[in-house]
Amino acid sequence: MASTPSVSANTSDSWFQAAATAQIHAEQLQRVELFNGRAAMLGFVIGVLTEALTGQGILHQIGLATLLGPGGGLG
Repeated sequence: MASTPSVSANTSDSWFQAAATAQIHAEQLQRVELFNGRAAMLGFVIGVLTEALTGQGILHQIGLATLLGPGGGLG
């Protein structure tokens, strides 16, 4: 006949599972944020390099130059 686990064993077991889940989530979130930061830096550098090579600003590159109005300047 199988014995049922005690209530205190279930409570401590669920506490360990919750703590482990929280730690895993925090580690995954840290990795995702690190990746997002690196991707943003890479995108910015690519945009600046493309601007240097083509002479077109970033808004022109992504097709939003019409927002600048006539003359293409901000001021």
